[in-house]
Amino acid sequence: MSQFEDSWHRKFYYLRLSVTDVCNFRCTYCLPNGYRPHGGNNKSFLNLDEIRRVTRAFALAGTEKVRLTGGEPSLRRDFVDIIAAVRENPTIRQLAMTTNGYRMARDVAAWREAGLTAINVSIDSLDARQFHAITGQDKFHQVMAGIDAAIEVGFEKVKVNTVLMRDINHHSLSTFLDWIRHRPLQLRFIELMETGDGRDIFQRHHVSGQVIRNQLTDMGWQLQTRGRSDGPAQVFSHPDYVGEIGLIMPYDTHFCANCNRLRVSSAGKLHLCLFGEDGVPLRDLLASDEQLPELQTRIAASLGQKKQTHFLHQGQTGITQNLSYIGG
Repeated sequence: MSQFEDSWHRKFYYLRLSVTDVCNFRCTYCLPNGYRPHGGNNKSFLNLDEIRRVTRAFALAGTEKVRLTGGEPSLRRDFVDIIAAVRENPTIRQLAMTTNGYRMARDVAAWREAGLTAINVSIDSLDARQFHAITGQDKFHQVMAGIDAAIEVGFEKVKVNTVLMRDINHHSLSTFLDWIRHRPLQLRFIELMETGDGRDIFQRHHVSGQVIRNQLTDMGWQLQTRGRSDGPAQVFSHPDYVGEIGLIMPYDTHFCANCNRLRVSSAGKLHLCLFGEDGVPLRDLLASDEQLPELQTRIAASLGQKKQTHFLHQGQTGITQNLSYIGG
């Protein structure tokens, strides 16, 4: 199978695979009222064999990186088995996960042993009380211990995701910089994105990542070269810091020009964009290995529908009610 490519000649080396939309945190910008099952009480998420088949289809079409997302992926009891299943594909060189971190201290060594190569953990404040207020969980010290555990078991550069929010953390750059001065972390500031359920909080708290970028540039931080299977972050380094800073700015004019990733939801739908319309069903082609060619053909054909941009600038958020729905 040839490389997956869309009508705009963008090639896709990166798959974000949601394994559940359940999350036990109640972050103000994502699930302020806690988890609610999407479309009723159906919790029939992709099973292990379906995950094995869909990742194989992508791997055979040139995908080099898979990120396991949620919800909170570690809530799956078979999460270690999921990691091992994806790692059966020798062409998948990077297998990452995004987590809220509450199980990292306990389980990160097992994840590493199963084949996980990279980890992202979400921390929106370095103040324990503010962390509690944002997430609805008093687990700041537990998550920080998990980061230390990840470093101890051999993850070279743990990535920390921080949603940038006006009047909550956008004035805290110096505090975050002090934290990464001697730690092998990549701290990534993510612009708050508007979703169907989050219009009010977006209007109150959105601030452009360009504010942080200007501050970094003034302090001598240098933009690094982006690899073909890297995520969308603009990564900056500084000779006086062990850690790095990443900026994810979806409202930047050229954000979509280098899109290299596709998404599959925990319900088995292919999503061409985080903020696109209803996804392309794949689950009917995940029942047996013999369906693999047809599965790849459907994925390849659907890429003709992928739009050039996400249209967030026009306030079009598509079907995405919250970021846990298809894994952010």
